[in-house]
Amino acid sequence: MPVAKADVTTQIRTVRYSDEARCSWDEWISTAKNSHFMFLRNYLEYHRHRFEDHSLMFFQNDELLGIIPANQADDSLVSHGGLTFGGVISQEWMRTPLMLGIFDSLFEYLRTKKIKKLRYKAMPDIYHTIPAGEDLYALFRKQARLVRRDASSTIRLDYRLPYSKGRKYSLKLAEKNGVTVRQSSDFSSFMALETEVLARRHNTRPVHSEDEITLLAGRFPENIKLFTAHKDESLLAGLVIYETRWVSHAQYMAASEEGKDLGALDLIIDTVMRDHCHSKRYFDFGISTENEGRVLNEGLIAQKEMFGARTVL
Repeated sequence: MPVAKADVTTQIRTVRYSDEARCSWDEWISTAKNSHFMFLRNYLEYHRHRFEDHSLMFFQNDELLGIIPANQADDSLVSHGGLTFGGVISQEWMRTPLMLGIFDSLFEYLRTKKIKKLRYKAMPDIYHTIPAGEDLYALFRKQARLVRRDASSTIRLDYRLPYSKGRKYSLKLAEKNGVTVRQSSDFSSFMALETEVLARRHNTRPVHSEDEITLLAGRFPENIKLFTAHKDESLLAGLVIYETRWVSHAQYMAASEEGKDLGALDLIIDTVMRDHCHSKRYFDFGISTENEGRVLNEGLIAQKEMFGARTVL
């Protein structure tokens, strides 16, 4: 284990990731205190044709200290443009002085590569095994400027707040009408529904195509799961979960018009939290903010808060 010293700047090297380091990279992710399966190379590289990978690794005396999944966009390094968040991934033995040295080395690397900006999307702490805020302090020391703040709605599963009357009514309605919930592998049908709903209601498209989410679910079957609601075998609603050690995150949710009328999506959410999250600390609905966090979609966040969710940053 590296020793955190008061001044480690000259001892830390920043090295650009290469394919030769793939095993070391993935092994690091598997034991990190702020890991996520999205940081594994098999996930990062599914969209390598859209993002110029510029991931970095930090070494002290040839021992790995940390890694940062990143891509380069013009004169900026982004961690990560193709992910919800990124940042320096570290182990339980990370100390604050050592993280300060990593950032000194990182900023010197950016200077030598003529990269003018670092866009750093920090991971919410609900994903941390233990506290992992050393990077945020290092950013403060580097006089980083906050340019975006999103409000994500999360339920602490061992301290759940009661549902609103509206949510309770929807659940009773779904059960009364014989709506059933099951885990499914039919991503094709669900993504068709998701695409139709997003186009009709928001004039947008899912981040992932049908082929991409099917590919990723095949690569990460223990992490990417689909739950669907049906009546007489008709698809009414679906929920794609991204599952990590502590968090079940709602990556995609959609319901048909009939599904909305019957409370099908509410039944899926309740079923997943009740029956499929026994080892999780949190159920996360995701963000309800727009325009870099400057606009709050009050209707959307109200739907999540009716389940007892509250805001994490």
